[in-house]
Amino acid sequence: MKEHFASWLADAGYGEIIRVEALTGGCINNTARLHLDRGLSVILKYNVSAPAELFRAEAAGLAALSQRQAVRVPKVLRVTVHYLILEDLACVSTGTDYWRLLDAGLAALHGEPEEAFGFTEDNYCGATTHSVPITRDGHQFFAEQRIMALAMQCLDEGKMPKESVRQLRQISDRLDIWIPDFAPVLIHGDLWIGNTHFCADGQPALIDPAVYWGWAEADLAMTALFGGFPAAFYQSYYDNSEITSDWQERMPLYNLYPLLNHLLLFAGSHLCDITEICRHFA
Repeated sequence: MKEHFASWLADAGYGEIIRVEALTGGCINNTARLHLDRGLSVILKYNVSAPAELFRAEAAGLAALSQRQAVRVPKVLRVTVHYLILEDLACVSTGTDYWRLLDAGLAALHGEPEEAFGFTEDNYCGATTHSVPITRDGHQFFAEQRIMALAMQCLDEGKMPKESVRQLRQISDRLDIWIPDFAPVLIHGDLWIGNTHFCADGQPALIDPAVYWGWAEADLAMTALFGGFPAAFYQSYYDNSEITSDWQERMPLYNLYPLLNHLLLFAGSHLCDITEICRHFA
């Protein structure tokens, strides 16, 4: 595989690889910064066992986000079945305006309504395939494609008891009690702090998307998981969006989706979190 992408970089005019710098942070794929003899560097994501459409789906998500020009994302230079070559945005420590710029961009992204829920093609969140059929009803989409599809996979793999699945079914059938009839917008889909990036020029960026047209609040809710975003982020988002003050009451419902996905991928303590949400809403 190395000969393949090394040859492509040389033929495309980027230069020869002189150093490979392994990068940390990925749970599914391997990532490295490739230093090239012409003074450039690029980011390589690779996985010899990757599902056939994994990297193509990520490239499509990056293209969709880039088209909106609301938040910066890395340019896709090359995509194949087993690897993805991206623009290197470099990285420095976060500056004082980082969170303000990021949430202003995210609010702008969430401010453009779409016609339906879903996406143009199925995608991945981690290594999990997610079906995103075009659906007019947001409650139906979230119930069937975000909650129950993952719950049934967890049940099939012995990671969740039948009682929890029954409770999730009850919650799914009553989502319209708690969640208003929001319009769909393009969302990142896997928005935890590890998928934000501070570029060398001081601008924030988003990486590793799992995009679909969904509820903006679902994107925002995930920012509270897996390390969480600072309080300054939320205040600026409020100032730049029309989000209502009661959105946090719905946050546990939205976070069933990433919690179920992590339970499916990694097992661990996430079942306890899901059980607690079920206890509250079912």
